Amino acid sequence: MGTMTDHTNEHPSPSQIRRGRRTALLLFGVGFGPMILATVMFYTGWLTPGGYTNHGTLIDPVFPVAELHLLGADGKPLAARFAGGERDEPDWLMVVVAGNCESDCETLLHNARQVNVALGKNANRVRRAAYLQTTSADLNQRWDQEYPLMERLTSQAGEEPVWPPGVNPSQAPRILLVDPFGNVMMRYPVDQSGKPMLEDLKHLLKLSQLG
Repeated sequence: MGTMTDHTNEHPSPSQIRRGRRTALLLFGVGFGPMILATVMFYTGWLTPGGYTNHGTLIDPVFPVAELHLLGADGKPLAARFAGGERDEPDWLMVVVAGNCESDCETLLHNARQVNVALGKNANRVRRAAYLQTTSADLNQRWDQEYPLMERLTSQAGEEPVWPPGVNPSQAPRILLVDPFGNVMMRYPVDQSGKPMLEDLKHLLKLSQLG
């Protein structure tokens, strides 16, 4: 007697495909919805009590971090670390950018470290990195002791970094704030890189915990 083969489950039905899509959208919304909402609220002031005013300069439109053409210490593109990349839970990132790292640059390095520490229980949600074209022998000697958690970034081979409007590291160092979606969204000069930047980050991290 021949055997009967059941072919009914070889291909998903249209209803199964629709359910699968709804499930995927729901998972995306649960994972990234709060961050999307936080970004919208920060830019527009929507639903924000008192209409919070940021201290840094907004980069509008936001600038994709991929355009910077930077590599992490692991030699991989920096952009791969953000939403949709290799990390399930991407972080915020402060990036100090400078040409020759002199006094203002060192102030930014110090302030980025202090702001990160001052975030307390949220400190692990924000990472620090630096792209410095030249550094002194003295700074290189002190680096591992003073900035052990500050990752050194490099440019991709054959690619010059492209900077957002208003950013020219060879003329003036800046701190760039990158959101978890890989968008360079704010820039800070030296005089806004301490307590003002801390207030912005606290506000953003509070908003991104919604839901």
